[in-house]
Amino acid sequence: MSQEAQETQAQPFAWGRLLLRIVLLTIGGISLYLFLPRLLDVFEQAPQLENIQWRWFLLMAALMTGAFVALWELTRIAVPGISWFVASTSQLTSNAAVKLTPGGIVAGGAFYFRMLAASGIPMTHAAAALASVGVLSNLVLFALPAVALIIAAISAPIPQGMLPVAIAGTILFIVMFTATVALVRFDRPLHMLGKMVESMVSWSGKRFNRQWSFTEAGLVESRDLVVAALGKRWQRALAVATLNWLLDYATLVVALFAIGANPRPSLILLAFAGAAVLGMIPITPGGLGFVEAGLVGMLTISGIPASDALLATLAYRMFQFWLPIPAGLVAYIVFRNRFGKLSELPELA
Repeated sequence: MSQEAQETQAQPFAWGRLLLRIVLLTIGGISLYLFLPRLLDVFEQAPQLENIQWRWFLLMAALMTGAFVALWELTRIAVPGISWFVASTSQLTSNAAVKLTPGGIVAGGAFYFRMLAASGIPMTHAAAALASVGVLSNLVLFALPAVALIIAAISAPIPQGMLPVAIAGTILFIVMFTATVALVRFDRPLHMLGKMVESMVSWSGKRFNRQWSFTEAGLVESRDLVVAALGKRWQRALAVATLNWLLDYATLVVALFAIGANPRPSLILLAFAGAAVLGMIPITPGGLGFVEAGLVGMLTISGIPASDALLATLAYRMFQFWLPIPAGLVAYIVFRNRFGKLSELPELA
């Protein structure tokens, strides 16, 4: 018997991993089935897109491109020395992976880190820096409902149906901001979190027959690397993260103006933030179904006619969800031509 055959026989079949994938696919399939009527309502508006003047599409494309460029710049701030080529292709590829697979955030993260490793970026520094980018980006997102609440309080009241979203978003921002400050400035909560994560990683590694390693001390070290990675650049990173979300939001606003709607900016900001949070739910690819249902519902509550809400959602998601997928596939092909196949790299621990 060959050595390869002996190694294959010695490794037990990862039933746990297969079961987890089946569960994720099942949950994702059920979720898509439940949201299918709303998705079909959105897609039925496709013929109405021809009534939108082409200059609006150009403006939406420019705004969404700007949002992606801001993400690439955010990566370059967090990982000094990384090229625009690596920052853009890795982000576009991971973004496409997130949108193509249920629970795609794991696949997207794997693509991101493996592509950075292929380009020569030290993984420890990259992981710490990109973690800080994620925290900053999420803080900005969770701050948007609070901003919308303040603007609405000054200008006009928020409809009762959207008030829970505004309050929940404000609470999420306060909780996340407090937790971030605590984890950055104090070691004790980080050690407590490290112990919990270390136990979970150890159990998962045994369960799925993977050599995963994670230590409490390593988490503290990574936190220190995160703080050092941004250093004095944190203000610039925060500004770029804000710009990313504002350009994304502006794309939705333009979509509404393109169809002749007259939206209230504060309410649209609230609807946008709620839909973006729904898009983070790792059940369906890229939050497909969750975002459409949530965005159409909140736009309708904000006073946008149902037909206009469906058409605006379709136009917005065309640039925010669908078009970046082929862009990500092209980015991966271009990256592979320069750095080689990711399959030739060692597995990430």
